[in-house]
Amino acid sequence: MRLPFRRSALALLALAALPLQATTLLINAHIHTMDPAQPEATALAWKEDGRLLAVGSAVDLQKRYPDATKVDARGATVIPGLIDAHGHMLGLGMTHVQVDLVGTTSKADILARLKAGAAKLPKGAWLIGRGWDQNRWAGKQFPTAADLDAAFPDRPVYLERIDGHASWMNSAAMKHATKPLDGEWQPEGGRILRVGSRASGVLVDGAMGLVAEAIPPLTHEQTREAYKAAFEDAVSSGLTGVHDPGVSLGDFKVLQEMAAAGEIPLRLYEMADGNHEALDWLCTQGGHWADAGGRLQMRTVKLYMDGALGSRGAALLSDYSDDHGNRGILVTSPDAYRSAVEKARRCHVQVATHAIGDRGNRMVLDTYQAVLGDGAASDHRWRVEHAQILALDDIPRFATLHLIASMQPTHATSDMPWAEQRLGVERLKGAYAWQRFLHEKVPLAFGSDFPVEQVNPMLGVYAAVTRQDLKGQPPGGWLPDQRVSRLQALAGFTRGAAYAAFMENEVGVLKPGMRADFVLLDGDVMTVAPRDIAGLKPLSTWVDGKAVYRADQAGAPKTNATQ
Repeated sequence: MRLPFRRSALALLALAALPLQATTLLINAHIHTMDPAQPEATALAWKEDGRLLAVGSAVDLQKRYPDATKVDARGATVIPGLIDAHGHMLGLGMTHVQVDLVGTTSKADILARLKAGAAKLPKGAWLIGRGWDQNRWAGKQFPTAADLDAAFPDRPVYLERIDGHASWMNSAAMKHATKPLDGEWQPEGGRILRVGSRASGVLVDGAMGLVAEAIPPLTHEQTREAYKAAFEDAVSSGLTGVHDPGVSLGDFKVLQEMAAAGEIPLRLYEMADGNHEALDWLCTQGGHWADAGGRLQMRTVKLYMDGALGSRGAALLSDYSDDHGNRGILVTSPDAYRSAVEKARRCHVQVATHAIGDRGNRMVLDTYQAVLGDGAASDHRWRVEHAQILALDDIPRFATLHLIASMQPTHATSDMPWAEQRLGVERLKGAYAWQRFLHEKVPLAFGSDFPVEQVNPMLGVYAAVTRQDLKGQPPGGWLPDQRVSRLQALAGFTRGAAYAAFMENEVGVLKPGMRADFVLLDGDVMTVAPRDIAGLKPLSTWVDGKAVYRADQAGAPKTNATQ
């Protein structure tokens, strides 16, 4: 039906009044789009609003957009922006102010780092560190408070294990416990390690809070600064998005302030920290909140089922092979867990549950099945975070229940020196089983679990493709039948992670209409030698068509106009 002349003229005038959006064109690039319909290209065009206009050949796009601002990629490889589907942003930021214990191979090494850190602190301040791993020490035994007391008789010292599921502290710190740590009792969802009836100085999972609650909380400004440091780490590693599991309502409000001020350079997909204030607030928002700028949203709750394998807290169906009588810890009671899952479903909130052991995973699957009922085939996209060790007959249930396996490839290569001691050979068949999930057509979202592992996503791609450490060991890879292809690995950090966040129509693939989120690399992830994948570096990271990170002026892509 034709508009009357007057209305047609008014419509044309209105269109003419709209500002024309400038176009930017990336040329001289080798682009892996992750779009099956057009896997490769040499140019990208996008509008000022950060949406891709066209993906194709440089010759064609330069003809179509002759007035576009051109960015010369200098032959660099371009991939969609990388998304870490499981990384702790505030924890990453805190690594800049805490004592870094990652990589230490002895207690003496740890004490040296702690003494250097303590020298910078005022008298009486808590000395906080993270990253110790007894599996890297001779004897592989848990430490004790006595190991710290001689060097720090008065200053409280609190050190988180690398996985965040155990803490080691001195006697001065244990004096601040909210309950006496000695005796025979154990807290729900946790374990106090003792020598006889005396607390040894190591608390596991739910017991950690007995002392952690006494540590002075971060101020508002300290939280902001920690987030800013984490943002810099992320974008300089080529990340354009992070799924951040377990954020408190107070910390989320800080992020909302930062988003409103334009201070968040990447896309954050936040998960409420269990059945607490953040979930209650999210329920009042109809189960989903997003900022107008597309940089911050929350629509998920992160729940816990069990602990971690390294601290023998992962819940197993049978005893640990190296600790008979121990089957791990249920961090959340089954009744409380089901109640939280039911609440999330009522509020239309996506559920993501930490599950490491085969018993922990089975309990999650059983609960999801019971709560979803006939709705299991709906587009709920509930997730299992880690999905690390499963009984083989439980893996097909992920597909039946339409779940997402959110997994971290570097966990396999970090755990492989001792995982067989914990589990035995038979249980390894369902451990870190990426190909078994893919065979069942279960969507995979890959991440790192930083700061447990390093934030660099190329280490995850390398681990997924090779199942080797950085020395190339073991030859052929550990449990090599579970290795994935380079395309599958990259998909886990792009379109797979995007799907896990309901963002497959926004990011994860480079095609018209999608966000112009991409990374320029100094080598081709699809063709370099396998070992060289781990060493690939971002030349620049782009979000909404704007560079949020450039490696250096000499190595950065050229542009014929100011970006």
